[in-house]
Amino acid sequence: MGTKDIIDTLAGIEPGSALDAIRGRRVQARENAQTSYLSLFEPIDASDFSLVERAAVAFFVIGLHRELTVAAFYRAKLAAAADGARLVEAVEVEIARGETSGPYGAFPAGPLSVENKAGLIYRVSAERGPDLGARLVAAFEHAHLLVFRPRDAASSDMKALLAAGWSNTGIVTFSQLVAFLSFQVRVVSGLRTLAAANA
Repeated sequence: MGTKDIIDTLAGIEPGSALDAIRGRRVQARENAQTSYLSLFEPIDASDFSLVERAAVAFFVIGLHRELTVAAFYRAKLAAAADGARLVEAVEVEIARGETSGPYGAFPAGPLSVENKAGLIYRVSAERGPDLGARLVAAFEHAHLLVFRPRDAASSDMKALLAAGWSNTGIVTFSQLVAFLSFQVRVVSGLRTLAAANA
C-alpha cells in the first residue's frame, strides 16, 4: 500500500509496538479505515469536491474537535494542496470562531424536548467569506451543524449547499468525509489514551 496507514501515523503507532499488535487483531477494521481515507483524500475523481476543498474541510472539522496533532496533519495537507496555502489563515480564524461544546440543538416536540440545549449557531465571518468562497462558506457552516447540532439538520441546510454550487454527489462525499473525520479523531484519541496508560 503506497500511503502509510493514516490512523497509525496520526496515533504515532510504530510497527511491532503493543498498539500495532492491538490494531492487528482487527485487520478488517484497520483496512476499512485506510480504504475510507484513501477514497476520500486520494480519490480517482475529485471533480465534485476538489482536493483543496477536502483538505480545508478536514482542517476545519478536526480543528473543531480540538485534536491538535491531527489538526496539524490536515493543516499541512491544506498548505501543500494546490492553491491551499492562501486558505490556511482563513480556516484557522474560522476554527477559533466556531469552537464550542456540544452536541446541542432541539428535538421535535415530545418527551425528548427536555433535553433541548441552546448553543452557537455558527456562520462564517463576513471578512473571511471572500477568501473561502461560497462553496467553502456553505461547507463550513454545514460541517459545524453536523459536528455540534446534528439533530437540527434539515432539508433547508442541503439547499444551502446546492445554492452554493455543490452537486448531490459532492454533498454525499462531503457528508461521508465529515463522518469519517469524526470517527478518525475518536479512534486516534482512544489509541493515544491507551498508549499513555500503558507507558
